[in-house]
Amino acid sequence: MDSAFNKIRNIFQKYIFISDEEWTEFSAFFIHQEVKKREVLHDSGELCKYLYFIDKGILRKFYIDDGEEKTFHFAMEDTFTTDYESFLRNSNSDFIFQAIESTSIVKIPMKALEYAYANMKEGQQLGRLLAEDYLFIFSKKIKAIYTKTPLERYLSFKIDFPEAFNRVPQHYIASYLNISSVHLSRLIHNDSYSHK
Repeated sequence: MDSAFNKIRNIFQKYIFISDEEWTEFSAFFIHQEVKKREVLHDSGELCKYLYFIDKGILRKFYIDDGEEKTFHFAMEDTFTTDYESFLRNSNSDFIFQAIESTSIVKIPMKALEYAYANMKEGQQLGRLLAEDYLFIFSKKIKAIYTKTPLERYLSFKIDFPEAFNRVPQHYIASYLNISSVHLSRLIHNDSYSHK
């Protein structure tokens, strides 16, 4: 648990300076949790009460569209995920968060960020920069669907998530890329053939 908290501090300190006293008070709000493989951590229709840090494992963020699961994002080790609209606006979420493998997370509640905004010297800057990173991920995802070919999306995915093909079921990856599993298999085959 301490190692996970230290990872978070190291990441946050890339954005802002945090004193030892500030960190002690801030991290006291954190909650460590183990999530089993395929366990749903957060369901649609619920308030998203936490910013999640992935210490070990993978979370899949997806939604249901006409009865079909649509993968929006994979949160891998040493990254954060949430439904920011639900988290910040206290509204019901459309997303589901599920562990693809046994996953160790740290949950950061809104009251921790509220403490940071009110009491940490650079707390408001931290909140703004975290939100900017989330918006960048969201914008990149949407832009890729409308401006990139399936092959370009596949190649970008390999760069963004280099370990995913060994850890994530292919139908989830196909859903993330907005293509069929058959199309993804063809792209993988052609890619492996071109590297021979």
